[in-house]
Amino acid sequence: MLFPEYRARRLRRSDVMRRMVRETHLRVDDLIYPMFSAFGTNIKQEIPSMPGIYQQSIEHIVAEAKEVYELGIPAVILFGIPEEKDPMGKDAYSDSGIIQETIRAIKKEVPGLMVITDVCMCEYTDHGHCGVIKDGDVDNDETLKLLAAEALSHAQAGADIVAPSDMMDGRIAALRTILDENDFSHIPIMSYSVKYASAYYGPFRDAADSTPQFGDRRSYQMDPANRVEAFREAALDVDECADFLMVKPALAYLDILRDIKERFDLPLVAYNVSGEYSMVKAAAEKGWIDYDRVMMETLIGMKRAGADLIITYHAKDAAQLLKG
Repeated sequence: MLFPEYRARRLRRSDVMRRMVRETHLRVDDLIYPMFSAFGTNIKQEIPSMPGIYQQSIEHIVAEAKEVYELGIPAVILFGIPEEKDPMGKDAYSDSGIIQETIRAIKKEVPGLMVITDVCMCEYTDHGHCGVIKDGDVDNDETLKLLAAEALSHAQAGADIVAPSDMMDGRIAALRTILDENDFSHIPIMSYSVKYASAYYGPFRDAADSTPQFGDRRSYQMDPANRVEAFREAALDVDECADFLMVKPALAYLDILRDIKERFDLPLVAYNVSGEYSMVKAAAEKGWIDYDRVMMETLIGMKRAGADLIITYHAKDAAQLLKG
């Protein structure tokens, strides 16, 4: 095909033509909205580094869950801010924990909304790490026991999907075993399979009050420079019977999304993380970018790279645009 006989611009001449030949589509059904549930009542506190996102007590969480459902967004993912934290993160696996109570409230009032729960310890431990501390580092195998108990408690409370984000070795097998042994073989596991030790998480740590009190998480989260390691991590989770794979963050790791999509046939989730969200919001507030266009271009980029689903704080804004 050579110019002038072939002219690529023929297929770009009008909005209708562009829609007809569009290769990648973003749908409301592709979106998952994160929510931060805080212990107490009458709490709705905006997170300074994440405009439009709130720490909320359960009654406000339920109200927003109804709004999310009415927009057609199929699922939320829950993160908890407990009343008290301790070295073992006991609220994470308590029957009366903040997330367990939030699950029940949402499923009672918005039964058609899919509830996904983050399974990790960092929001519940007073040291801010993702598990049991031994000799200054997270003890992998002891942590698996707590993660399994947490996932089981979420399932018992009514969660539809559990999503372990801790990056402990063997956690998918540990969760699958305890769920199956307790008649929850129908509960899928959405694994944070490829989770990098990223600076893009900064605003989330404000939102979830989960900043480590010492050290960092690089002994269990992945080195941002590594690509091949991502294949090993994802393959381990597939072998341990994960139902979804995830890449986190998304924007700086679109190559990894494409790699994982090409190698594995499970549904693939991209987590459009807090720092990615906050950069777009901040630039828009400065008047430097068109918020709607940049937001949608960013999400389309994740879909084009291979994501089937996107966890994003933009979900409500995107849904409103998609619904027209």
